[in-house]
Amino acid sequence: MKSSIKINTQAAIHKIDRNIYGHFAEHLGRCIYEGIWVGKDSGIPNTRGIRNDVVQALKDLNIPMLRWPGGCFADEYHWKEGIGPQESRARMINNHWGGVVENNHFGTHEFFDLCELLETEPYICGNVGSGTVYEMQQWVEYMTFDGESPMANLRQANGREKPWKLTYFGIGNENWGCGGRMRAEYYADLYRQYSTYVRDYGDNAIYKIAAGPRGDNYHWTEVLMREAGPFMDGLALHYYTRLRDHSIVIENPDGNRIYLKKPDAVRGQAVDFDESEWFGIMKAAYFTEELVVKHSAIMDKYDPEKKVALIIDEWGTWFDVEPGTNPGFLYQQNTMRDAVSAAISLNIFNNHCDRVRMANIAQTINVLQAVILTEGEKMILTPTYHVFEMFKVHMDAVMQPIEIQCGTYMFNGEELPQLSVSASMDVAGKLNITICNTDPKQAASLDCYTEGFVGKQVTGRILVSSKMNSHNTFEHPNDVKPELFTGVQLNEEGFHADIPPMSVVVLTIS
Repeated sequence: MKSSIKINTQAAIHKIDRNIYGHFAEHLGRCIYEGIWVGKDSGIPNTRGIRNDVVQALKDLNIPMLRWPGGCFADEYHWKEGIGPQESRARMINNHWGGVVENNHFGTHEFFDLCELLETEPYICGNVGSGTVYEMQQWVEYMTFDGESPMANLRQANGREKPWKLTYFGIGNENWGCGGRMRAEYYADLYRQYSTYVRDYGDNAIYKIAAGPRGDNYHWTEVLMREAGPFMDGLALHYYTRLRDHSIVIENPDGNRIYLKKPDAVRGQAVDFDESEWFGIMKAAYFTEELVVKHSAIMDKYDPEKKVALIIDEWGTWFDVEPGTNPGFLYQQNTMRDAVSAAISLNIFNNHCDRVRMANIAQTINVLQAVILTEGEKMILTPTYHVFEMFKVHMDAVMQPIEIQCGTYMFNGEELPQLSVSASMDVAGKLNITICNTDPKQAASLDCYTEGFVGKQVTGRILVSSKMNSHNTFEHPNDVKPELFTGVQLNEEGFHADIPPMSVVVLTIS
């Protein structure tokens, strides 16, 4: 079946927030230590302990914002243990992720140093689960107060004279689960309390983000928007694309859910999989659309002007760890399946940018759907990295509404849309279109009609492979990388393109 899309450039009104292309770095496995931080005395080239190769790779993505220190780790993190001389910082147990000892060498000062090197916005997640209101208030004062105060004086004593600029602050993380197993009603009250003390000092205005629901827990969104909506700027949804959900869920009659991890969960292999598992991940990625639509509808009831953003600050694929690695480190390889599923998710976020204004893939390095993998001094870029690099053309561009009629990808009696598409117009007047073909076997013949826009030239790039599980390794770091795409021709109405199986394409028309 031939597919077609219609892009109505005259109906475009919403900008795609660059923060949709945000990232997430938690103290989990080898994300921070070995991935970002190697220490000043390391033989790996670094700047004040931060890996130079990683910084350059992330700068090449123009990453707009980085979330830290968690994740589940955030609700056990006590920030004062991570300041002052590194050799005297308290060591702690990372109870959630492997039970390893953390030396706290990477703390508040190091994180802001990283963000300054990356030229990116910091997004800090505070501790509600095991912390106190006072502790959170003091952290915000330490980071942002410019004047005479106990915490500002302490910051200066630790070597930072002027406060940092901090816009984004999360008040807790997954408080329905690892952040305290709370009821929505209880957390809503805590959010109101804690957020009161996350103050704006001077001209530093904090964008307050509430811990939102997991997946399809619509009750959580209903309660948070009803009870605390006027006091938040964003509500954080978490959703991982998995083959099956193996968590234990306790659901009370009032609609509240408590999520418990099941240690023997089987999520499938990241590299060794068949088409049924490919299809399952594509299906899970497409489910993101339903979540965004339904949570947005609830938010519209209480916030019709869309002042509160729906933020997906943890998303991505989740498989079994690689054989022989620490089960608590969540290290997994990254294949064409991850790339195509990421493209589906990003297209969905783009197309709903009226409400979705931030997203953070989990995670940046060496954990889950990482964009970078490291091994000692070696570093590789994953297929997901290349998707982010291709899609960065959408940052701060104006989303172009799309009508799509496409063929179907069918497997074992089920079907999915074969194509996922989003489009935007940048400040230079160029029309950028990202397309992914979810079918691992069938190409897609696509006609595009660009109403109100006539292109004179087109360029294209493609990420594609002949195998579902193609991936980059430290021995072969460039097996999967973008190439020039020539399968597109402009015409009077728009263009025609032939999209190869399991591929991600970006077209720029000017």
